[in-house]
Amino acid sequence: MTAERVVDLTMDELKTMIAQVVDERLGQGEPLENIVKKRSLQEIMDSVDRHRWTPPSGSPTGSEMIREERQQWQMPM
Repeated sequence: MTAERVVDLTMDELKTMIAQVVDERLGQGEPLENIVKKRSLQEIMDSVDRHRWTPPSGSPTGSEMIREERQQWQMPM
């Protein structure tokens, strides 16, 4: 690449530069296997169950909230 400014790069030169930067940064990081703790499917499902939020009974559904909001916008002020 001979351009001194990004604005002077061709699209191919820019794509090449981006790919090089990404490759460099990926090479510097710790391997993904060392970062991600391997968990069993059951551990993952248990985590999902622990973090799931259930709205209180009687709460409006998402569709009901959207309808209510739509009705409020249609009312004259």
